[in-house]
Amino acid sequence: MPQKKPAAPPSKPQLSQDPAFAQAVQNYEAGLKFMQEHKFEKARPLMEKIIASGPKELADRARLYLNNCNQQLASSSTTFKSQDEHFDYAVSLMNFGQYEQSRSHMEKILKQNPKADFAFYGLAVLDCLTTQVESALKNLNEAIRLNPQNRFQARNDSDFQNMADDPRFTELLYPEPGEPGFGGKH
Repeated sequence: MPQKKPAAPPSKPQLSQDPAFAQAVQNYEAGLKFMQEHKFEKARPLMEKIIASGPKELADRARLYLNNCNQQLASSSTTFKSQDEHFDYAVSLMNFGQYEQSRSHMEKILKQNPKADFAFYGLAVLDCLTTQVESALKNLNEAIRLNPQNRFQARNDSDFQNMADDPRFTELLYPEPGEPGFGGKH
């Protein structure tokens, strides 16, 4: 009598070969990384994506992390009595190396007041610290256009020291006679 072969276990699809699963895992890992960096505003959409279309085992975990993100964002959504107070908060974030959060707050100030020269100045400093030279020059130029006193402040601001050798920076701070922005003798 021929021996029966034992029944093979039901075949599971290889999860690593499922592109949707692989994408969900990638989103999950990226979301966790953002959470560890306290970038909850970046983690939240990734967790939402997993909940919407990811496998159940990841979606359940993502739901827990999404709740955590929402709690963190709710507790950190600060209200400010004035734009100056909001700006001070953005500068403190910058001083602690939380550049993306600082940028977000500077941009919120500009949405509320597109002529907030101090916010353009703050973005210029932030761009300089994050070596985004073109953007730093553009934002500093706008800050000076809105308030020429920013030119004098920038001349003595150590946050701009890594741009001191850039001729465009020098031209912006020390315009030649006859150029726009020239304010008299130096």
